[in-house]
Amino acid sequence: MAESLRTPTLSHRFEYAATRAAVGALRLAPWRAASTVGAFLGRLANRPFGIRSGVTQRQIAAAFPDLSHEAVADLAERSYESLGRTFIEAAVLPGASRAEILARFENVVGWEHLEAAQAKGKGVIIVTGHLGNWELGGSYVGARGIPFDAVTRGMANPLMEEYVRSTRRDIGMGVIHDADAVRQTPRALRDGRVIAMLSDHDALGLASTFVPFFGRPAKTPRGPAVFALRLGVPLVFVVSVREPSGRYALLIEPVAVVETGDREADVDAIVLSYTQTLERYIKRYPEQYFWQHRRWRRQPADTPEHLREP
Repeated sequence: MAESLRTPTLSHRFEYAATRAAVGALRLAPWRAASTVGAFLGRLANRPFGIRSGVTQRQIAAAFPDLSHEAVADLAERSYESLGRTFIEAAVLPGASRAEILARFENVVGWEHLEAAQAKGKGVIIVTGHLGNWELGGSYVGARGIPFDAVTRGMANPLMEEYVRSTRRDIGMGVIHDADAVRQTPRALRDGRVIAMLSDHDALGLASTFVPFFGRPAKTPRGPAVFALRLGVPLVFVVSVREPSGRYALLIEPVAVVETGDREADVDAIVLSYTQTLERYIKRYPEQYFWQHRRWRRQPADTPEHLREP
């Protein structure tokens, strides 16, 4: 693939070597200790380094307008801790055994929905978002013996791109580059595979539509809805959230795929449905959402001023 054949620069090589060294050291630590290091790094990213701190707080304040300034700052701090944990937990995940991955979950709700969808023999589309630990959730599905692919974005560093792809393969997760999703996803579904797609960022090669997200129009991928309607594939929403114990809960529910004969309206209705589902879970676990991503960066030109990107 052209993305991975680009010649790496010196800075790419340095970034890759530093990352491999850090991950290698963290893999020597117990899971909980590595996660704690991640939380510490996340706090540093917020303060003193201030990486996207303004974006994070503005978006939290827009999503939860009743929160005080102090409560917004506290939630932002906890979101950085969660993001740091997620990053490090995902980094040290390769090499974990199937039993270790399964043991990191203390609760699974709605697994029967995924089994029922898979039993239809048409493949399954999983919709998720940047909430909790989405990489660990995918590894759990793979560890349960379900053939699983994730549609992912490419990376600027070709060495890191290949490293991340290989680590995902090591935990039983196939990878479909988002630029290739239109071509490869139908083939994988026909083979009976489960395809996971993130629903809260733009995807190359996959069309988007604007639906409300916390009351503001947000550009949202419509690929899951299009494939579900076009190929008759069941759609399920899955999220992996961190519990107070440090272990995880995997929460699964079906997404209704309703055909009325108006394909465009049907697609938009499904996109709105899984966006509302994600929003509902974010309200339950707000500190575990990726608020550092500019979710409302792209909006319709006629968006009213009070609903524009905060």
